[in-house]
Amino acid sequence: VSWVRHRDIHILTVATYTYTSDQRFQAIHQRSGDSEWTLQIKYTQKRDAGIYECQISTQPHRSFYVNLNVVVPTASILGGPDLHVDKGSMINLTCIIKYSPEPPSYIFWYHFEEVINYNSDRGGVSVITEKGEITTSYLLIQDARPSDTGKYSCSPSNADVASVRVHILNGERPAAMQTGSASRILNHQLLVFSILTNVLSSVLMTAYLKSWIPNYSMDSDRR
Repeated sequence: VSWVRHRDIHILTVATYTYTSDQRFQAIHQRSGDSEWTLQIKYTQKRDAGIYECQISTQPHRSFYVNLNVVVPTASILGGPDLHVDKGSMINLTCIIKYSPEPPSYIFWYHFEEVINYNSDRGGVSVITEKGEITTSYLLIQDARPSDTGKYSCSPSNADVASVRVHILNGERPAAMQTGSASRILNHQLLVFSILTNVLSSVLMTAYLKSWIPNYSMDSDRR
């Protein structure tokens, strides 16, 4: 039995011998019951994804194909890449870790390039982590102040780093936070829709009454 990687038509193993310099690959043979030939790949990487062929040296040859999908854990911080927080309010950064076969063993939070110290003199800094199929880590910073401005990063043990930039506002309202003009446009559109709906309802009602009431007219209705 041989295992072949289709990406580069590379023979990986023949019987229990390995024919690649990548020692992560190994063929395991179990003779108990039905004969089983297993291709083991240690420390799986994204580039290992693809089709693998198990070839049986019979006449004619027989083959069995396996499509290997490698899921890569990802981390992201909600609301990024920029978050605007009012001075004196609470900073709430939420890091989501998905597609992980198991929860990360640890998650470090950084401010700029330094690990955040939850016992620092700054005070009011805490982290809440909920582990599961999707792991969520919350970084909570009370009483936001100008020194809290800057880049924050979430670094799980099993995924790439995710970052966000926090801006502490002192009464400013950047364009990203100005929703008044959008609200006025939406209200105007709703008003126009309401007027058109009323007009259409009036027209339909008049047509309905004319079809059922003889000599009906808008003038007689007003009288």
